[in-house]
Amino acid sequence: MLELDAITTLALASVLYLVGIYIINHASILKRLCIPAPVIGGLLFAIIVAILETTGLLTIKLDSDFIQDFFMLAFFTTIGLGASFKLLRLGGKVLILYFIFCGVLAFFQNIIGVSLAKLLNIPPLLGLTAGSMSMEGGHGNAAAYGKTVQDLGIDSAVTAALAAATLGLVAGGLIGGPVVKFLINKYNLKPENAEETMEDYSDVTSNQYLHKRMAPTTIFLMQFAIVAICMAIGSYLGTQFSDLTGINIPIYVGAMFIAVIIRNISEYSNLNIIDMKLINSISDVSLSLFLSIALMSIKLTEIYQLAIPLIIIVLVQVVFIVLFSVLILFRGLGKDYDAAVMIGGFIGHGLGATPNAMANLDVITKKYGASPKAYLVVPIVGAFLIDLLGVPIVTTFINIFS
Repeated sequence: MLELDAITTLALASVLYLVGIYIINHASILKRLCIPAPVIGGLLFAIIVAILETTGLLTIKLDSDFIQDFFMLAFFTTIGLGASFKLLRLGGKVLILYFIFCGVLAFFQNIIGVSLAKLLNIPPLLGLTAGSMSMEGGHGNAAAYGKTVQDLGIDSAVTAALAAATLGLVAGGLIGGPVVKFLINKYNLKPENAEETMEDYSDVTSNQYLHKRMAPTTIFLMQFAIVAICMAIGSYLGTQFSDLTGINIPIYVGAMFIAVIIRNISEYSNLNIIDMKLINSISDVSLSLFLSIALMSIKLTEIYQLAIPLIIIVLVQVVFIVLFSVLILFRGLGKDYDAAVMIGGFIGHGLGATPNAMANLDVITKKYGASPKAYLVVPIVGAFLIDLLGVPIVTTFINIFS
C-alpha cells in the first residue's frame, strides 16, 4: 500500500488540476462542454487507481479529509460573499421570477431523485445524490453534500453524486442549444434589442477604494481574513445549531450565510472592505483544489452496481428540465426571445454549472442575436444567488430522509 500524507495529497491535487487544463486545451469537445479541469484530472487519477487496485498491483491511500473540508468551506464562504441583495433589484421582476423558478427546479429534482430511488430499490438518500445537489448544484455541491450523505451511512455517496454531476454537466452542454433553437423556430422569435451591448454580470472588477489605500498583499490578506473569519464563525454556529436542534446541517451552510450577512452589511453601511475580484480568485482556487481532491478520492470500484440506477435518474432529470423549461419557464418569463435564450442558460446551470450556462448563451446569441436581459439574469442567479435557495432545499431533504 502507498500512503500519501496531506501535503503530498495537496501537491498531487494541484498537479492533477494542471493536467486537466492541459487535456481540456487539447480536446475541443471537453472545452465545448465546459467540463472543469479538476474533474478531468481527478477522474483520470481515480481511473488509474481503480485499475491498479483491481489488478492487485497497488493500493493508494490519500490523507484528504482536512484539506478537502478546508477548501470546501472556503469555496462556499466565497459564494456567500458574492450574494449581494442589490443584485436582485438590478435584475427586476424577471430576475426574481428566474430565481424562484430555480428554487422550484431544485425542489422537483429532489422529488425525482427520491421517488426513482424507491422504484429502483436504492436508499432515498442515494437518490438525492442525483437530485439538485448534483444537477443544479454542480460538482461543488455534489462533492460537499455527497460527503454529508456519506457521513450518514450511505456508502459511495460522494462517488455517486460526482458521477451524476458529470453526466448532468455533459447533458446540460448538449441539449441547451437545441431546446432554444426549437423555441425560436416554433414561435418565430427575434431579438428586440440586438443593438445593445451584452455585459457579463458575472464579471467583477477590483475594489479601487482599497487599491488606492493599501498594498496588494495587504488587500489579499484582508480578503483571506474575511473568508477565514466567516468560516470560523459560521462553522461554529452551524455546529451549535445542529447540536441544539438535532437538525443536521453541513458546517459550510453556516459559513455561507455568515458571509452573506457580512457582504450585505458591508454594502449597505459603505464599509467597502470586500474586493470581489480577489474573493473570486480565492473561490476559483478553493473550488479547483476541492474538486481535484474530491474526484481523485472517489472509489470507482464501488459504483458499478449503482451505474444503471444513476443513469436512469439523470435521464429522467434531463427530460424533466426540458419539459419544465418549454412548458412552464418559457411562458413564465414572457414567451419572447429573451425568455428562450434564458432557457439555454437555465438548462446549462440546471444540469451542470454556470460556465455551461454562459457557454450556451454565447453559442445562441452569436447565431440568433443579442439578449442583454439574459446576460444580466443568468450569470447573476447562476453565479451568485442560486445557492441561497439550493442549500436550504437540499439540507431539508437530507434531514427528512436521514
